[in-house]
Amino acid sequence: MPNSWPCCKNLLETPTCHTAHRFDYNENFHACERYSNGPPFSLRGTVARAVKPAVSRVVSTILPARDPAPPIGTPQVSPMPHSPVAAITDEFSPDLETAARAIASLGMTGAELRMVSGRNIIDLTDKEVDRAIAILRSCGLEIVSIASPVFKCVLPDAPQVDTRFQQDVFAAQHTFADQPRLARRAIEIAGRTGARIVRVFSFWRTVEPDACFDRIAEALAGLAELAAPAGIVIGIENEHACNIGTAPEAARLFARVAHPNLQLIWDPANALVAGESPFPEGYAKLTASRIAHVHAKDCRVTGHTPEWLELGTGSIDWAGQIAALRRDGYCGWFSLETHWRGPAGDRLEASLICGRNLMRMVG
Repeated sequence: MPNSWPCCKNLLETPTCHTAHRFDYNENFHACERYSNGPPFSLRGTVARAVKPAVSRVVSTILPARDPAPPIGTPQVSPMPHSPVAAITDEFSPDLETAARAIASLGMTGAELRMVSGRNIIDLTDKEVDRAIAILRSCGLEIVSIASPVFKCVLPDAPQVDTRFQQDVFAAQHTFADQPRLARRAIEIAGRTGARIVRVFSFWRTVEPDACFDRIAEALAGLAELAAPAGIVIGIENEHACNIGTAPEAARLFARVAHPNLQLIWDPANALVAGESPFPEGYAKLTASRIAHVHAKDCRVTGHTPEWLELGTGSIDWAGQIAALRRDGYCGWFSLETHWRGPAGDRLEASLICGRNLMRMVG
């Protein structure tokens, strides 16, 4: 399987004729097409015809069968009385056993996998993934999301990268050419672990995010088509260092891409760093039924530089945000992504403190 798509030049050469990287997920994982004079072509029919037979052959041997389910985060007939709570394991410790015990001790029931023993989840072997599954299950934790680095890279032939924002890579320094392999592997890992969400991004933020929008929308639509046969949701996280960083940018994306397997991972703190007031102003621009997952962390921001803080003590109105999500029928997970390192620089203690706060907030 090729590891790259061909790179087309002069994407923004003229306002009426664009050459686009088309993320057309066929069996060769690459295609490049040209469109002009009008809105970009739709991937929906083309990808469905080209991809579903090939992907079905793959997922039938790799991924477990799943019952059809409504989009994550939408209201259910009998919602749980309390929201389910998870955490990103490496925020507690790089050692998964230590992290799992700590998360379970808080009464949380879910885990999100991003890094294990200093390595990105996408780089683990099947044997290593199976060991992670066993450790988490032994602590009574469900794997709810694969926090992949997909599309956390430079988009070729785009405007220059906006250097105001810190780029966190979490041991995943991959290039555009690596993305087909990463996308396939992330979906395989989700199927192996039972996770219903694969977290992705929208390429490193450029000085002109609008100039990249059509290509980003096409890429994410392609990922949603790829994930659909396995019953997996592609969760695009609003990330201040990427092109979809704020609520209005996310709302524009979902207005363009209606695919039910593309949903939002709403991160109010990331939106704050990107320069908006995430709640209530930002949240009001979102469609709650497209929110699949919520990341919880807190900070203060100077310019676009965050100072990460104990959850509940920063600039995010978490009590108001949680209440609004519940009012709007959100039944998904709240997942702790601490970032704060605590008064003594102890990430485990900092995450335990923030975890207790989050449990109180959603309890």
